Amino acid sequence: MKKSYQKQWVGVFGDPVDDNPTVVMEQAAFDAEHTGMAYLTIQVKEGDLKAAMDGMRAMNFTGINITMPHKGAVLPYLDEISESAGIMGAVNTVYRKDGKLVGENTDGKGFLRSLQDENIPIQGQKAVILGAGGAARAIAVELAGAGIHTVTVINRDETRGQALADILNKHTSAHGVFIPWKGAAVIPADTDILVNATPVGFTDDNKPDLAYDSLKAGMIACDVIPNKVWTAFLLEAKARGLRTLNGLQMLVNQGAIAYELWTGKPAPVAVMRQAMENEYQVKLSF
Repeated sequence: MKKSYQKQWVGVFGDPVDDNPTVVMEQAAFDAEHTGMAYLTIQVKEGDLKAAMDGMRAMNFTGINITMPHKGAVLPYLDEISESAGIMGAVNTVYRKDGKLVGENTDGKGFLRSLQDENIPIQGQKAVILGAGGAARAIAVELAGAGIHTVTVINRDETRGQALADILNKHTSAHGVFIPWKGAAVIPADTDILVNATPVGFTDDNKPDLAYDSLKAGMIACDVIPNKVWTAFLLEAKARGLRTLNGLQMLVNQGAIAYELWTGKPAPVAVMRQAMENEYQVKLSF
């Protein structure tokens, strides 16, 4: 049989991107399954996204992950997007299908898998999401599709925050509510699931500006920050008796879905999880 030296390329476009650990788990999965695929971590600045997407097409990439600040901006450069990604207005995974570039959003789906791994109920629950960017939209829409009762969005930009609440009310059966973020945000006492979907804590040890006394032990605190197991937000929540879910768990699950889109095969989730445990010297619970 003729030997091939050609790789199938995938990767991630973003800025900043140097702290993004996706390559660790995806490459481990590719190598374990002998796919002949390679994952590249590529800094793409805000004004260079079109050139990067053109280059991806020209170099026959199999797919690409999209991270901040490009999740919404990438839409015009795709041939198709999934229905849920269209509702969210955000894409984090691109894959080829019949010669076309198709956009999907695995962030919210990965988040749901993480809740399911921890046996956390969703149906009829009430969620509060901090932020209204791409990750927030993905999680809100997927929670709505899974039967959440209410999603309250807390955001400083009132236009974006209200827009997300309006999306939920118009396109899903969930009740969307917007609360302007002015000063230390107070979390409603009947909250079941609290999600930090802001970038606060990604490049520093800061935490969202909340009235932390309003966090109650019955709540579940989740963070989407992918490069830390314990963010300052989660440490604060844990100290107050809340159950926590970190962004690394979500990252593995959304990465598994991306793997399946790129390869057409089931993802070796155990391999991906082990790779991240080794990288961070931690034990993930799922």
